[in-house]
Amino acid sequence: MQTFEVKAFGTESAESALKQINIKRRTATPKDVEIDILFCGVCHSDLHTAKNDWGGTVYPAVPGHEIVGRVTNVGSEVTKFKVGDMAAVGCIVDSCRTCESCKKDLEQYCLPGFTGTYNGKDKHLGGRTYGGYSEKVVVDEHFVLKVPENLDAAATAPLLCAGITTWSPLKHWNVGPGSKVAVVGLGGLGHMAIKLAKGLGAEVTLFSRSPEKEKDAKELGADGVVISTDSAQMKAVSGQFDLIIDTVPYVHDVNEYVPTLGINGTIVLVGYLGPLDPMLNSVPLIMGRKSVAGSVIGGIAETQEMLDFCGKNNIVSEIEIIKIQDINEAYERMLKSDVRYRFVIDMTSLKN
Repeated sequence: MQTFEVKAFGTESAESALKQINIKRRTATPKDVEIDILFCGVCHSDLHTAKNDWGGTVYPAVPGHEIVGRVTNVGSEVTKFKVGDMAAVGCIVDSCRTCESCKKDLEQYCLPGFTGTYNGKDKHLGGRTYGGYSEKVVVDEHFVLKVPENLDAAATAPLLCAGITTWSPLKHWNVGPGSKVAVVGLGGLGHMAIKLAKGLGAEVTLFSRSPEKEKDAKELGADGVVISTDSAQMKAVSGQFDLIIDTVPYVHDVNEYVPTLGINGTIVLVGYLGPLDPMLNSVPLIMGRKSVAGSVIGGIAETQEMLDFCGKNNIVSEIEIIKIQDINEAYERMLKSDVRYRFVIDMTSLKN
């Protein structure tokens, strides 16, 4: 297969800083869309992969799965895109397309496993896929998304991960007018959960340990804020919520939120990967037919649905734009939660 070389930012080991490298992209096949990357969001998953926190990273690694750019070339069989279109790529660039999950537009749950935008198995070139910290990306049109032209391109980028990660459970649990939704944690995921739940017509509450988050939460659309360390405030919302979106990315006590669910209510974990500690107490679950669930990103059709919804309702992420040369500093700041609420790389800085 023919290839061409592009600039990228990647890392060669878990201990190394990200730096400029050159990588190869495949020349567009008949089904492919070639995209000149304008903006790429910075996700916690990028950092975890670069540092091999989850194990399995193959180096060199080029992160980035919140990609927005302009189409520069299309294969001869492409029907959905033309040169000049705004396009996006999220966390998935391929899947088996034949399993029961894929047939139901649930590529994120592809039974053999989907191909991640970075550090996935590259079916075309061998080795691993490279992400959006690069000049260009080439992706099968099935996994390329249309970006509403009215949306700010930079602020749209985090929708491709933070947005769909919170949209998917909101839709799965049928959130709409009359729903009562709570969000645990106000960060990259949490602020999008508030915006999207409010956009769907729900009454939205933020659970936070930080009283100073109240002003931001209400500006984002939250109807109320509950300080989770205040037992009186927690008791006051007992049995209230239909759905709780838990965005906290580290181990924490889920049990304290379960009593605030109503009958048949669900708390869905979208931020933390790993065993619960302390362990889950089943008594309040059984006594109220309550559920603790998990959810990960969304399928391609669902992601397009979210982008279209955001276009109609002018919903985008709150961002800070950085140059690619500042990515290592951004990672350090991200570890300190020193961003409101998502870094987005201006990828034109890579051309300098």
